[in-house]
Amino acid sequence: MLACLAAAAAAVLYGPVWRWARGLITIAHEGGHALMAVLMRRRLTGIRLHADTSGLTFSRGKPTGFGAAMTLVAGYTAPAALGLGAAALIGAGRIVVLLWITLALLVVMLVFIRNWYGALALIVTGAGVFAATWYGNAIVQTVAAYLGAWLLLLGSVKPVLELGSRRRRRRHGAGQSDADQLAGITAMPAGGWVFLFAVATIAAALWGTYLLLPADEWFAAA
Repeated sequence: MLACLAAAAAAVLYGPVWRWARGLITIAHEGGHALMAVLMRRRLTGIRLHADTSGLTFSRGKPTGFGAAMTLVAGYTAPAALGLGAAALIGAGRIVVLLWITLALLVVMLVFIRNWYGALALIVTGAGVFAATWYGNAIVQTVAAYLGAWLLLLGSVKPVLELGSRRRRRRHGAGQSDADQLAGITAMPAGGWVFLFAVATIAAALWGTYLLLPADEWFAAA
């Protein structure tokens, strides 16, 4: 468990590795937009994932209001929510279930991908999850589950901090980020949304880590 935590932390903190790890966060980010768009009864028309780790999700519906706002909010919070859900399943001993759910979500997302790079990214990620689930032994499955959960939990925080840093460097904000779009359709400024994203992702990372490393059981054993 600690080795997986260390590996995930290194992937997030070390720039060259983070470039690749962030691709997984982008998949979760855009998947969050897509899922929330469907839940809000918007028409999901496509998802694009790019080599620079950016992404776009397209949906049709009312451009303002609760549904539009929730669809935007789901982006930066989705990796943290998925990581927290993964931690809960791991804590309950449902590692294989977690891997199959992950694979199913990737397959559904693939249906809505609208560019070749995005399709390739999902296929490669899905192939890795499938290999761990179908061919891996219990140790491989456990490592895959823990590493994936911690990558989502820790990796969800860094893009939010980067967004806040970009906003501080630019007097007029960070362009058309989710926070800027939310500021345009709600009464809260973009900085307030960045702050809420940061609180949500940090809280999820701490809670998820507690679930993955139950300190109370460690103290009881000691």
